[in-house]
Amino acid sequence: MQRRRHITGIAALGALVVMTAGLAGGASARADQLTEIRAATARFSSIGQAERAGYAPFYVCTEEPGVGTMGQHYVKGALVDDPAVDLEHPEALVYEPLQNGGYRLVALEYVVIAATLPAGASAPTVLGQPMTFVSAGNRYGLPDFYQRHLWLYEPNPLGLGSDWNPEVSCRGTGDGGG
Repeated sequence: MQRRRHITGIAALGALVVMTAGLAGGASARADQLTEIRAATARFSSIGQAERAGYAPFYVCTEEPGVGTMGQHYVKGALVDDPAVDLEHPEALVYEPLQNGGYRLVALEYVVIAATLPAGASAPTVLGQPMTFVSAGNRYGLPDFYQRHLWLYEPNPLGLGSDWNPEVSCRGTGDGGG
């Protein structure tokens, strides 16, 4: 079982390297960054580790019928309040609910509250890609913010930084599209 997980992890990382080859920068540099981010965040495959590190459940499992799912977010408020984007310390960890009641880490999410940025600042970036702006009045009850997902633990056919992953499910626990 442990060997299968290791092989699955290696295969997922390989798929991410291939998917990111088209992003800004060389594939080798991108692969190195992804390896570093994965090493820094792998411990969060355990919800217990995430909670001990200050992450807590936020909202409900997020889905967009016909498009895909984000999953159940665990957020560290102190990081959300800080406008810095630190790839090894994501503001949110994203989990897929499992049939047995557990959770599986599938993605990381980087979040910057727009009001924390200096006046006139451009959109923050993740791996050279601009974060997506989400206006207030959103389903999460947040003020204007920027966000970018990083599907580091579950390959996403829609792309490494896409919001939605059609391969992930809320298993009936989601918001039904907000």
